[in-house]
Amino acid sequence: MVDKKNFGFAELEQWFNERRVTEIECLVPDLTGVARGKILPREKFTEDRGMRLPEAIVAIGVTGEFPEEGPYYDVIHATDRDMHLRPDPSTVRIVPWATDPTAQVLHDCFDRDGKLIPYAPRSVLRHVCDLFAAEGWSPVVAPELEFYLIERNSDPNTPLRPPRGRSGRSETSRQAYSIDAVNEFDPLFEDIYAYCEQMELNVDTLIHEVGAGQMEINFFHAHPLGLADEVFFFKRTIRETALRHEMYATFMAKPMANEPGSAMHVHQSLVDADGRNIFSNPDGSPSKEFYWYIGGLQKYTPAAMALFAPYVNSYRRLARSTAAPINIQWGTDNRTVGIRSPVATPAARRVENRVIGADANPYVALAATLACGYLGIKNRIEPTPECKGDAYLSEYQLPRSLNEALGWLADEKDLHDVLGKEFITVYSEVKDTEYGEFMKVISPWEREHLLLHV
Repeated sequence: MVDKKNFGFAELEQWFNERRVTEIECLVPDLTGVARGKILPREKFTEDRGMRLPEAIVAIGVTGEFPEEGPYYDVIHATDRDMHLRPDPSTVRIVPWATDPTAQVLHDCFDRDGKLIPYAPRSVLRHVCDLFAAEGWSPVVAPELEFYLIERNSDPNTPLRPPRGRSGRSETSRQAYSIDAVNEFDPLFEDIYAYCEQMELNVDTLIHEVGAGQMEINFFHAHPLGLADEVFFFKRTIRETALRHEMYATFMAKPMANEPGSAMHVHQSLVDADGRNIFSNPDGSPSKEFYWYIGGLQKYTPAAMALFAPYVNSYRRLARSTAAPINIQWGTDNRTVGIRSPVATPAARRVENRVIGADANPYVALAATLACGYLGIKNRIEPTPECKGDAYLSEYQLPRSLNEALGWLADEKDLHDVLGKEFITVYSEVKDTEYGEFMKVISPWEREHLLLHV
């Protein structure tokens, strides 16, 4: 595996030459996590060293709509100005499914004065990581990403079903951690691992989760920006590979009514300049920073829910006794809580945020969970007493809808200061626009229960 951490353009050109690359996919993750950009011939990419796109492109909602209001966004929308995109050579990956040798490179977004666009997802995560660096700390994260394999379905009005495996049958029962259930899709997973190896994605364990057709992939721990890039690439890879095997892969938080939802659990810790985990004291006991970090997650996670659960569907997952948290209690080796501390050695002591959905933008979600912990340490926020029982017996402590979550986010100014007021403004306007679009749709439940009874 090539170490691209210190890649410059000379190394990038050599990488292209060694792989005979003829085309470049120039990518920018938008607030939804969709890959936007252009496909350029190799010569054009080398000549321009970047490109331009309308600045509003990274603020497209999941319905394809742009927000039209907001004190920051109005400035952009009035002139539809360009942003300048610069490639990050360290992100280069091959596109393993392309017919011709093709590379994909992530780009950062800058304005005409050379400043990062403050609401572009990579910009937000970079900013939060810089805050930790100023304190002499480096965040370490490890996402666990759940997803469903789904039978191909071109009709949005038809409920989704698990796909047929090698046996020709669909799953109809819970198959948690079943090896044989994973082997039903051996050809698919062989291609996924082959693609991931070609793209140098550091994926670890594959397991079958609780739901019918639900899988989970774990990533090795690393720096947040690089891992967010890997999750972004991985989602593209899974969707493409599933299509090639006549099925869909979805990261919807709750794709099927009677199955569990999908999460992106994020393990997180901090190391100092010497590589020491600051969550542990020299004697191996938990440090005050460990508890303050948990305290920050407890205080700010409810207000950050619009970032962790970004769609109307996201809140269907967060229900009592469904393997998803309903509150922000914390506990050791306790999967009923929102904030879990796994059993680990002092060097590996970490905190797991179990609230985040698989549908969250990885850049935004990692920035937000790190921001919560950062504020906890900076403000020395003590956590509540550890939950040593079933947290589902406690009350809901999280917003129950996207609309409610946006209100909580608007009121929490500390998060605005850390994540950036411009980002919060544009993100909230995008989500408010999406919620307005959703409210125009009449659901089958409404027709079934209200049509003839009210």
